[in-house]
Amino acid sequence: MAPMGIRLSPLGVAVFCLLGLGVLYHLYSGFLAGRFSLFGLGGEPGGGAAGPVASADGGTVDLREMLAVSVLAAVRGGEEVRRVRESNVLHEKSKGKTREGADDKMTSGDVLSNRKMFYLLKTAFPSVQINTEEHVDASDQEVILWDRKIPEDILKEIATPQEVPAESVTVWIDPLDATQEYTEDLRKYVTTMVCVAVNGKPVLGVIHKPFSEYTAWAMVDGGSNVKARTSYNEKTPRIVVSRSHSGMVKQVALQTFGNQTTIIPAGGAGYKVLALLDVPDKSQEKADLYIHVTYIKKWDICAGNAILKALGGHMTTLSGEEISYTGSDGIEGGLLASIRMNHQALVRKLPDLEKTGHK
Repeated sequence: MAPMGIRLSPLGVAVFCLLGLGVLYHLYSGFLAGRFSLFGLGGEPGGGAAGPVASADGGTVDLREMLAVSVLAAVRGGEEVRRVRESNVLHEKSKGKTREGADDKMTSGDVLSNRKMFYLLKTAFPSVQINTEEHVDASDQEVILWDRKIPEDILKEIATPQEVPAESVTVWIDPLDATQEYTEDLRKYVTTMVCVAVNGKPVLGVIHKPFSEYTAWAMVDGGSNVKARTSYNEKTPRIVVSRSHSGMVKQVALQTFGNQTTIIPAGGAGYKVLALLDVPDKSQEKADLYIHVTYIKKWDICAGNAILKALGGHMTTLSGEEISYTGSDGIEGGLLASIRMNHQALVRKLPDLEKTGHK
C-alpha cells in the first residue's frame, strides 16, 4: 500500500517498470558479451576460440605454455608441408619479386601450414600479437584446440611457469622456410618455425624439420633440447651462406679468413642456424659461422636468434647491432650468427661485409 496521501498512477508504475527492465537488459547483455568474447564468439576474424583464461583477458601468459604450443604448431605445420610435397601438387605461384629480382614463391604447403600454425596459436593465446609470413584469410578460420598438456621434455628443463604480460609478447611464424628449395624438392633445407619475443627480445625459439621430423627448441634463461657443439674453428671457419648470394660472401670471407675458408651455400635461415649446433640429423651440414649480407625478414631469423641466445650464442647485424623483433618485419644490416666465439671480434673482422649488406 502507498503511504497515506500519495496515489500511485498506473501509467507511472508502468514507466518505472520499463525503465528498470531496460537497465537490467543493458547490464545483462554487457555481461553476456564479455563471456562470449572470452570464448572467441565474436570480435575480429582470427580472434580464436577457447583458450587459457589468463591470456584471454589480456593479463599474463605463461611462456612455458607458449613454448609447448609453439612446438605443437611447428609440428602441425610441418605435417601439412610434408603432405603437400609428397602429393607433388604444390600449386606454386609468385607473390612478386624479392629485392634481388627473384620470384618470391608461395605454394599450398605455405598456405596450409600457415593456417594450422596461426589458428592453433591464436586459439590458445587470443590476446597476443602474431606476425606471420603468409596472409591469413578470415574465410579459412579454424578453431584448433590445445589440450593444455606440456610435454615432459619441456617440464624437465623448465620446472616452473614463466609469466609475462600478454601485451609485451609478439609471435613470429614462418610456416615454410626455404620455399624456393621446397619447389626444387631440396627437402633437407625446409623448416617450420615459431618465435616468441618479449618487449622485442627473442625469448622462445622452435625450428622443426618436417622431412626428418627433428625439432629444436629453447627458452632464454629456461632450457633447451639442443646444444652447441664442443668446438668451432675461428681461424679458418666453415661459413654457411645463402645459396643465392654465396659468391658475394665468399669473396670477402676469403680475404678475411684466408684461402682455407670453406663456404657452404644453403637454403633457409632455420637450416643455417641448425648448422651451428649439435643436431642429430644426418642431412644437416655443419658450419662455424652463419653470414647473410642482404635484407632479411624477421620471421626467418627470430627462432634461430632465440635458440642461439638461449645457448649463449649471438645473432646480430653485420655491424654488431642487436635485432629488435617489433616494428617493421625486416632488417637491412645483414646478419652474423656465431656461438662459442668472440662475436664482437668477428664483427670487427668483417667491415667490408657490413658495407655490402647495405647495398
